[in-house]
Amino acid sequence: MTKADLVEEIAAQTGISRNQTAVIVDQLLDAMSRALSEGRHLEIRGFGTFKVRERRARRARNPRSGCEVLVPAKLVPVFKPSKELKAVVLGEVAEVAEPVLS
Repeated sequence: MTKADLVEEIAAQTGISRNQTAVIVDQLLDAMSRALSEGRHLEIRGFGTFKVRERRARRARNPRSGCEVLVPAKLVPVFKPSKELKAVVLGEVAEVAEPVLS
């Protein structure tokens, strides 16, 4: 599913225009990216948790030359799915609860 597919599906289900839905989806993704870039974690109950972890420095081998190189430590985003999301993916839940919109 692409971002355009996601926008289309949300617009169809909510009755909000595609343009407005695209702005909302973009703003959501921007807010999530900003939070992660600031080192904060993001928890969406029933979906999962996004965090930033530090991957330690390590030695690796260049496959072409066989030379050993040092790969520096770096920050990487990680996602841990919730129990509910895992159950939906495995088909253990018959129906996903609809969000309440007010």
